[in-house]
Amino acid sequence: MNIFDIIGPVMIGPSSSHTAGAVRLGRVASKLISGRRLRRVEITLSGSFAQTYKGHGTDRALMAGIMGYHSYSPEIRSALEIARDRGIDYIFLKKNIKGAHPNTALIHYFTEDGAEGSMQGASVGGGNILVNRINGMEVHFNGENNTIIVMHQDKPGVIAAVTNMMHWQYADLNISSFYLSRESRGGNSIMTIEVDSLPPEDLMTKILEIDHVTNAILVRRL
Repeated sequence: MNIFDIIGPVMIGPSSSHTAGAVRLGRVASKLISGRRLRRVEITLSGSFAQTYKGHGTDRALMAGIMGYHSYSPEIRSALEIARDRGIDYIFLKKNIKGAHPNTALIHYFTEDGAEGSMQGASVGGGNILVNRINGMEVHFNGENNTIIVMHQDKPGVIAAVTNMMHWQYADLNISSFYLSRESRGGNSIMTIEVDSLPPEDLMTKILEIDHVTNAILVRRL
């Protein structure tokens, strides 16, 4: 147990689950957006998120996180206005996502350069989160560790190429967790690699140079 578990997160808002956790979910989406200019965001809320999101400020918290703000940022209070000022079109939808945690959000984003993607995660209490889907594929990480997301084609040797390169060129970087998901044999796949320390800045570039890798994103410890 750490001090965060005892006293909770430093945050703006009435609820660690509905506000701080929501900001952190949005921040994961902001990492996937990777600095592109947002055009539109569709946010589907499930369970208690859907029932109480306006009263608890979950809508503002999610948008704040998507725009890169932290759980302690005063801009959370005016996040919807800031989004409108930036020309970001957003909509909140209420839907029961089967089998999902009660505090679940599905964030689908569209950027001005034509890119799009999605992530689904839950705020599981005390400001903690669990991300379980990226672009419709299953993942497992909670933002407590630095996490490398590698999107690639399911081809022989890709996993070995990534992990071997990390071992031989970044020997001090220890992998603490590895998870693989794929749409179908030979189709789109995602590696989720959690590491104990902050990776060197050039690691993502090196991963992107590997054949059949389509994207590599670092989600820094939240």
